[in-house]
Amino acid sequence: MLHSLLTRTPLAVIVIAQLFGTSLWFSVNSVAPALAGAVGLSESELGILTMAVQAGFVTGTLIIAISGLADRIRASRLFAIAGVTGALINAAFILVAADLYLATAARFITGLCLAGIYPMGMKLVVSWTPRYAGAALGWLVGMLTLGTALPHLLRGATFELPWQWPLLLASALAMVAAALIHSLGDGPHLPAASPGIRPGAGVKAFVQRNFRASAFGYFGHCWELYAFWTLTPFLVSRELERLGSDPALTPWVAFLIIGLGLPGCVQGGRMSRWLESFNVARGALAVSGALCLVYPLLGAAPPLLLLALLAVWGTTVIADSPQFSALASATAPRENVGAALAIMNAVGFAVTIPAIALTTSLWASQSLHVLWWLLPGPVLGLLTLHRMNRRELHEI
Repeated sequence: MLHSLLTRTPLAVIVIAQLFGTSLWFSVNSVAPALAGAVGLSESELGILTMAVQAGFVTGTLIIAISGLADRIRASRLFAIAGVTGALINAAFILVAADLYLATAARFITGLCLAGIYPMGMKLVVSWTPRYAGAALGWLVGMLTLGTALPHLLRGATFELPWQWPLLLASALAMVAAALIHSLGDGPHLPAASPGIRPGAGVKAFVQRNFRASAFGYFGHCWELYAFWTLTPFLVSRELERLGSDPALTPWVAFLIIGLGLPGCVQGGRMSRWLESFNVARGALAVSGALCLVYPLLGAAPPLLLLALLAVWGTTVIADSPQFSALASATAPRENVGAALAIMNAVGFAVTIPAIALTTSLWASQSLHVLWWLLPGPVLGLLTLHRMNRRELHEI
């Protein structure tokens, strides 16, 4: 009965499960101030915990890609296992938060589990709605964005409660996500299974000029994206403090700014139908890059203006992500597209680790000027997009 009900709207079920499942990603970041007060966590140590999640995700993605695990286990089952395990580990973080080494290990395992949630969500979309996979990708990445922001909403709703509550709620949502996908199951349009992915297959795709340009553009985007998301609560807190506002507003505003990436992704997907993915990606990257450059120069500007600029940044910083994925999918060698995209995603998320480490460690001493360290990402992305052969792109 439940399966029959869910299969009527499979895309809605998948994107909601994606939203709930990815709430594990930044669950600890949402309680950073309270956690700092409870266990003495510094900004740099918060960066270590965030990097541990990224490292776990990269490791998990590579394991799945190289081993061919996703082809031997049904995507819905892998998603469900990852969701339940991630929920339990995320909740267990509460017990080990005071020990940085154990806390880092817990966040690393959470990242491993997320590698079974986000990529499997993409595969499930294709298995259920292959005709609308392109449009659905915008929704899926948008839900990843909203899932990243969701812990801040949970913190805002439980601000007067102990810091453990948002983590427990995120774990509960991940359990719901696992149950939804387990009940839905795989769709009837899964690609043919392969015996495994050769490690070198994805690397060979970089010989292709347009794929290489798409991938390096994506790497530049990743350098900026997760560091910006990590810094968002600090940036919001600075302006609310200047306004004399209640600190309890910080998680709500941070949720809003990061969550604006959802309409950014969806609108970018719509615009790509007549402007093409190349132009949408380039435009979004140019706007976010300009904000990297200008924002630190406006530190004395009215706080409301800076919060408005953060809203624009939150909208555009992720809007190019689905378009880079679309460009890479279109330009990768047909026989190696799966491996190529897996390697691209793994490298992209690996790039986020030094970006987060650099910006969180320098925030205390550099404040807004730390945002200039994000600028190389958009610059690299725009330069590599400029080298793309547009004529070949039109012929695909």
